Amino acid sequence: MRQSNSEFPDLAGFLLTLALLCCLIRPVPVAAQSAATGQPTPTPCPAFLPSEVHCFTGKSSAGAPYFIAMPKDWNQSLILFAHGGPRLGSPKLAETIEDLERFEVMVREGYAWAGTTYRRGGYGVRSAAEDMDHLRALTWQHFGRPKRTILHGQSWGGNVAAKAAELYAMDLEGKRNFDGVILTSGVLAGGTRAYWLRSDLRAVYQYYCRNHPRPNETQYPVWQGLPVGTTMTRAELAERVRECTGIGTPVSQRTAKQQANLRNITSVLSIKEEQILPNLAWATNTFQDMIGRLNGRNPFSNQSVVYKGSDNDRALNAGVERFAADPTAVAELAYDSDLSGLIVAPVITVHGIHDPVAHVSHEAAYRRTIEQAGRGDLLVQSFTDEAEHSRLSVPTYPTIFSAMLNWIETGKRPTQASIKSACPVFAQKYGAPCLFLVPYQPANQGH
Repeated sequence: MRQSNSEFPDLAGFLLTLALLCCLIRPVPVAAQSAATGQPTPTPCPAFLPSEVHCFTGKSSAGAPYFIAMPKDWNQSLILFAHGGPRLGSPKLAETIEDLERFEVMVREGYAWAGTTYRRGGYGVRSAAEDMDHLRALTWQHFGRPKRTILHGQSWGGNVAAKAAELYAMDLEGKRNFDGVILTSGVLAGGTRAYWLRSDLRAVYQYYCRNHPRPNETQYPVWQGLPVGTTMTRAELAERVRECTGIGTPVSQRTAKQQANLRNITSVLSIKEEQILPNLAWATNTFQDMIGRLNGRNPFSNQSVVYKGSDNDRALNAGVERFAADPTAVAELAYDSDLSGLIVAPVITVHGIHDPVAHVSHEAAYRRTIEQAGRGDLLVQSFTDEAEHSRLSVPTYPTIFSAMLNWIETGKRPTQASIKSACPVFAQKYGAPCLFLVPYQPANQGH
């Protein structure tokens, strides 16, 4: 585990002040993929959707491709979906269709669904949040304002949706743009706190492995991810991880050195073996993108961190790479991605307690932010006994959305118990288990 001798600057108060101031999918025609800004263009629906669904595609005024699925028996509730990532490279409409496939249960439940790639790949919470509001306005313009508009953010998209719910909560006439917000497996601690594990992982991994970078490669600070202009594929990274820890080979074939390296890394960082590669990938390619957008400045610090749990903590702490955060980089990252908690619409979150990608402690950080802003009455958090991130058990989603609509319609705030009790009907309908855990409340974790 890691322990800090001094608290990392808590930005919640600052931000509050600042705020106050191929085979399952029928191919989408190329012409539809490149549809010009304006009227949504009808397009064939993916094969995984029910037959009586109408689909549309196009681009927003900012150039963000989008995809809309409209069921014939629309319940007049619209879901605006904010995807995770951030995805690197040029936006691909096929990725939005993959998002729809993961959550197509909501279209089967009668909801209209609209998702966007965002205008560009890479990090940028405010930019993506603006794209979500553009999608809302565009959908309202062409299909009419629905009875209810629900913003749904998944993973990093949880940060995007939470930011959009603060920045674009109301129109100029004081009317709500979003009636409710659903955040699933959300990265909700804000950028300045969400990536401590990954910056620590880069430092600790390099101490034991010395292969990212290798001694014969250009040396650079690990917080940079990768030097500007260089690339590393997931397969190339996985090979380096295999060399050092044996991950990817049978346990019986791992050397004593590999086993020791793996044991030290997982113990010091309190993570599981399967979490190393995905988090290291984030701390490689996504860090490279993020640092580039911060003009090469470092928003991370481990200067006062004491790493514990290895077979030689003294040697680890003496030899691990140390780095200090640049105040300007911290401020810019906070401006872009940290949250104020100033919400005006009801928010329901759901998170698997063993999530291997976004630790459940993100929920504790978000709860603290909301409560410090005095808006705790608008937040309900629920949890499932799962080690999944990208998609939880199918009944979870219609249960959560049903709870949200009921809260909006009746004004009665749901509880963890009432959410769990409403799940069995959807479990029977979709043949999958209800895994809500009641009661549960995660603790804060981090610097």
